[in-house]
Amino acid sequence: MTETEPAALYELREHVAIVTLNRPDALNAVNSALSAAAGAALERAAADPQVRVVVITGAGRAFCAGADLKEIAAGRGVYDPEHRDRDFAGIVRHWIPKPVIAAVNGFALGGGTEIVLSADLAVIDEKASLGLPEVTRGLIAAAGGILRIHRQVPPKVAAEIALTGRPVSAARAYELGMVNAVAPAGTALEVALELAGTIAANAPVAVQQSKRVMHECAAANTGWAQEDWTINRNAARIVMTSEDAKEGPRAFAAKRTPQWAGR
Repeated sequence: MTETEPAALYELREHVAIVTLNRPDALNAVNSALSAAAGAALERAAADPQVRVVVITGAGRAFCAGADLKEIAAGRGVYDPEHRDRDFAGIVRHWIPKPVIAAVNGFALGGGTEIVLSADLAVIDEKASLGLPEVTRGLIAAAGGILRIHRQVPPKVAAEIALTGRPVSAARAYELGMVNAVAPAGTALEVALELAGTIAANAPVAVQQSKRVMHECAAANTGWAQEDWTINRNAARIVMTSEDAKEGPRAFAAKRTPQWAGR
């Protein structure tokens, strides 16, 4: 990516908006620029009457490697300072009335998985994997991962994913219902666009109202409720002010094993 390119790209194909996370050299790790650009792209799609479905994907070989730990280690924020309410990547708390599909084209651990969990539907490349490895870095999956994972897969499986930090293969993610389809290598966006096309062919008002009813009736059970995010924020504050939260990113940046203090 050059300095003149935006951190997220926007493309309209008929009635489908494609939002591409565009930091390929960093595996689309999220910094404040990406959060601002992706959030603006979602807002643009929400406001455009021609858009009926949104597909989120990544440039290069990754979907999203999560938060940019080098930014965190340097003490810099990874959120859009103008729209902190949209949270991670400008996406995970940015609810829009139109269906959102995650096209997981590659590496998608941590925050990448949290973006997938926030989407209405998801397609994953057969070689990609999901997971919440934050605990291995002294961090917490505070961008909706902990709030949503146990509501989208069986509780004991959710605990394994959240507490071990181990990745989940594409095939296993499909078995668990974390994704709608597994795409042949290199075709996640293509398969997602086919799914988007099927949805876009339906009546826009009916689709959007169907999403609204599902969202509003199940908000307390899908990780969108304000009360849930308050609990989540309090836990994140404890974790992110700990010594371990400082050690994890530093160890990652230095390519060494972290030495946990447990405080």
